[in-house]
Amino acid sequence: MKSDRTPSALVLFSGGQDSATALAWALEQYPRVETVGFDYGQRHDVELQARLHVRKALSGLNAEWAARLGPDQMVDLTGYGALAESALTAEMEIEWKEGGLPSTFVPGRNLVFLTVASALAFRRGLRDLVGGMCETDYSGYPDCRRDTLDAAQTMISLGLDWAMPIETPLMFLTKGQTWKLAHDLGGDDLVGMIVEDTHTCYLGDRSQRHDWGYGCGVCPACELRARGWQDWQADA
Repeated sequence: MKSDRTPSALVLFSGGQDSATALAWALEQYPRVETVGFDYGQRHDVELQARLHVRKALSGLNAEWAARLGPDQMVDLTGYGALAESALTAEMEIEWKEGGLPSTFVPGRNLVFLTVASALAFRRGLRDLVGGMCETDYSGYPDCRRDTLDAAQTMISLGLDWAMPIETPLMFLTKGQTWKLAHDLGGDDLVGMIVEDTHTCYLGDRSQRHDWGYGCGVCPACELRARGWQDWQADA
């Protein structure tokens, strides 16, 4: 199986806290980095707008990062999103369903994203895929677990006949540790940018400003982000 591409990465980039931190990590690790985003029919377009602001802001934080950051690609997956209807793609109540998964679970989302991203990475000559998936402080999505991604990595590499690692720098970090990683990578400037520019709230609320950023403050994504901020501040 071929694996002789030069160090480079394609980052799955949504514009949220985790993917922004993963992008900063990639810009420290690789001399060449590109990004890909997905419009899968989200019930709001706030994160799609946020990702453009975050990319630009990251470039402004560090001249070396700016030199390493290459093109961005937005992929239309709205047909898939309609099939995989959830509280993230339709006006549905955010609640826990039978079987232990929240109504925000979009079936197979990361599997679809990684497969599409691998095709782009292959054509662009990029060696690794990088994502902000985490199985420590998360909503229980099975496609965020490392064992799922290990299986996806094997499938993609076999299907392309080209080894394509899937790097997940946040996989075993708590949300508090993710805030710390951002600070380690870019200091107060990066943390400040994540607070101001990234978006995580499931409801797309940008009207309420908290210490940890903007959001409704009550959805599962906001609760995780707020708790992580509090944990990091307590340990700082």
